[in-house]
Amino acid sequence: MTVLLLLGIEPLHPYALRQRIYAWDKDRVVNVGQRNSVYQTVDRLARSGLIEAVTPGGPRDRTVYRTTERGARTGRRWLLDLLAEPLDEYPAFPAALAFLGALPRPTVLEALRERAASVATRLEREDAEVAEGLAAIPGGVDRINLVEYDYLRTMRAAELAWLRGLIEELEQSGPEDGQEPAPK
Repeated sequence: MTVLLLLGIEPLHPYALRQRIYAWDKDRVVNVGQRNSVYQTVDRLARSGLIEAVTPGGPRDRTVYRTTERGARTGRRWLLDLLAEPLDEYPAFPAALAFLGALPRPTVLEALRERAASVATRLEREDAEVAEGLAAIPGGVDRINLVEYDYLRTMRAAELAWLRGLIEELEQSGPEDGQEPAPK
């Protein structure tokens, strides 16, 4: 979806597309850590007819890609579907929480405290980065351009509050040997 929507704005080479994702801070919500992933996505979308290659005029120019009409419709539909319908996502942290009873309580508490500290540090760092970025833009930024950051920040703050509550609860209750009985 990201590639379709960005190529709908302007034709780009896959490398420039990846750079645009970073420049616009969309890498906070789109995994582009592997350079290959953008190239593979472009290849897959081109084979599906959702984007097409455009060869610029000069012989040294790189091939760029643009969204086809069908690709633009598909990208908008995917975006609307993702906005309208909650999906069951399977992040790793809740999976780990499902098996807390497999570890001794002190080990669990140490890991949860470490995670809480990491989340708090990340919140502070990202807040500072966003504040610095906003300060550099005369006239500010339309809120719509920060909505994914606001959402992620809200989720991280909620996670931090939840972690602190769980840590407090675990410190004050339950068996200290850690091996919780399995549900029957």
